[in-house]
Parts: sequence; structure tokens; C-alpha cells
Amino acid sequence: MSMYDEQDDMADEMSEGSMDFFIPADDEHVAREKRKAAELRKSQWWKNELAKGKCHYCGGRFKPSELTMDHILPIIRGGFTRKSNVVTCCKACNSKKKYLLPVEMNAGIGVAGRESNESTDNSKKDN
Repeated sequence: MSMYDEQDDMADEMSEGSMDFFIPADDEHVAREKRKAAELRKSQWWKNELAKGKCHYCGGRFKPSELTMDHILPIIRGGFTRKSNVVTCCKACNSKKKYLLPVEMNAGIGVAGRESNESTDNSKKDN
């Protein structure tokens, strides 16, 4: 999926009920930060974070291979790849969060079908 396709998808989602609005970061910023993220994934610091086995958002326990890197302030919204802006995240939470801020994700802004995922989220918290 190209950068332009992602921007189109975001625009569609925002027009379908989200009151959230932002101007996506430029392609150069996105490419630069994705390269930095690839490098950070190779670091011992990131391997240690994965070894903790915990999703930052739902608190669920996962194998390191089941966790992804999430930018708290998404790259597309101008976020940077820094240790202070990345967390371990399960694939379900990362898919749900997309380009949202954590507060927007928790409020259900711009996330279709959030209600159907709540039972899954609650079961993870009990782990």
C-alpha cells in the first residue's frame, strides 16, 4: 500500500464520522522515521522491551514474536521514532489504533467496530 493509499484511507475514515482532523506528515518524514524504526528494532533495548511480553495498551501477555512496535504519536501525524515514543503492542491493538492517539483509540474515535472488540480486550486484561 502506498503512502497516498494510506492517506486516502484515513480521509475516508475521517469523513465517515470521526471529528478528528490532521494534515498527514510529508512522505520524506514518514520514510525517514520508518528507516529509524527498522534500525531501532535491531537494538538490544527493543529486544529487551519485547522480552517483557506485554502490550502497552491492553496489558495482555504475549510472546515477543506476537508484539509489534507502535508509535504513541504516529509517524503519519508527525511523530518521531524515539524510545520515548515507541511501545510494544499486540497486533490487535496496533490494528485498532492505526493512526490514532491513545486517547482517541480509547474513546473509539475513528475506529469502526470498536464495540465488537471490547470482549476480546477484556479477556486480555485478565492474563
